[in-house]
Amino acid sequence: MATTFIDKARITVKAGNGGNGVVSFHREKYVAAGGPDGGDGGKGGSIVLQVDDNLSTLMDFRYKRKYVAPSGADGQGGRRSGKDGQDLIIRVPRGTLVRDAETNEIIKDMSGTEPYVLCKGGRGGWGNSHFATPTRQVPRFAKGGLPGESHDVILELKLLADVGLIGFPNVGKSTLLSVVSKAQPKIANYHFTTLFPNLGVVWVEDGVSFVMADIPGIIEGASEGAGLGHDFLRHIDRCRLLVHVVDVSGSEGRDPVADFDAINEELKQYSPELATRPQIVAANKTDIMEDPENLERLRAHVEGLGYTLLEISAAAHQGTRQLVGKVAGMLSMLPPVTVYEPEYVPKPPVIDTSASLDIQRADDGTWLVEGPWLQRLMSNTNFADYESRMWFDRQLRESGLYQRLEELGIQDGDTVSLYDFEFEYQR
Repeated sequence: MATTFIDKARITVKAGNGGNGVVSFHREKYVAAGGPDGGDGGKGGSIVLQVDDNLSTLMDFRYKRKYVAPSGADGQGGRRSGKDGQDLIIRVPRGTLVRDAETNEIIKDMSGTEPYVLCKGGRGGWGNSHFATPTRQVPRFAKGGLPGESHDVILELKLLADVGLIGFPNVGKSTLLSVVSKAQPKIANYHFTTLFPNLGVVWVEDGVSFVMADIPGIIEGASEGAGLGHDFLRHIDRCRLLVHVVDVSGSEGRDPVADFDAINEELKQYSPELATRPQIVAANKTDIMEDPENLERLRAHVEGLGYTLLEISAAAHQGTRQLVGKVAGMLSMLPPVTVYEPEYVPKPPVIDTSASLDIQRADDGTWLVEGPWLQRLMSNTNFADYESRMWFDRQLRESGLYQRLEELGIQDGDTVSLYDFEFEYQR
């Protein structure tokens, strides 16, 4: 059975929650006033993306759409911290773009070798040993762990190829790839033999080689969804150079000039920037050419547009080495393969702060505040960043928390405990 090429997938990923801190006191014979010794909860596992060069499609994500990392374990007595949740590593092919499913913005281009943390695991809650102070020697409270981050993302594979072969179906692209590289694409005398992109490494000389991609045949209307080519136009986005293969034999009664213009129009409709990409025109099947006038008309047309035309016959191995040499020469002067810059900027979460919070006052005067929306708010706050802390403070004020604390009798200098974050209250 033929392998299905999957180049786009939508998945849901969620990092593990942090483990809860524990309330515990040291009790041992002959040891008086052992004190609080509750351990912290473990950190939740993160979702990590890793490039795997053994993968060439997103087939694995066709059947599994949800990935959840394990949560951290709860703390224990004796100041023993809970075990951290293990990171969940998701392997993707090189060249995979990670997009936010809601905004379609690029989060990460997985073209390098460095792993990328897509979702951070939740912080573990503090045990009661953290809350012991000279004036609070018997804290009878601990904090729960914070939830891990979650995302709906779209994985989109864009092949990392230097050169893309474009042209109508059955013009000889697969044959050309098989001749100039060791790739073995399916070759047959009917349209749409190639159902998914094929990659081949073309050797030029010692230390000089490039990657060539055979893109499924594009037809008129491909940019609007016709035929097969529209599914794979995105794969030539990264190509630095396009080799436009045109059938000049006349064996199928086609006009090579009209074919050349039609393909370029489809590129322009899909991406105006792509239509300006450097091209070499390969006039193929010259060994069985019925009317030399077809070749001369095509030559005059493409050279008038500033393109180079080379005569080849991929099946007869004629002119292919000259084509490879010309491609290598042009690549040496072109910038490297495109790596897309991230566009995604995490937005502050919209949190419904209308739900009530659980506010209690401990024996030592500490105000303990807990609630589901507060937990989510804290999981999205970077307390090491000043602006993030200011945003967090505004959210608390706008929620009416400070007003409610004042109504309950809080005084300046009293300690407010929010999960694993404490601060002194000031009006």
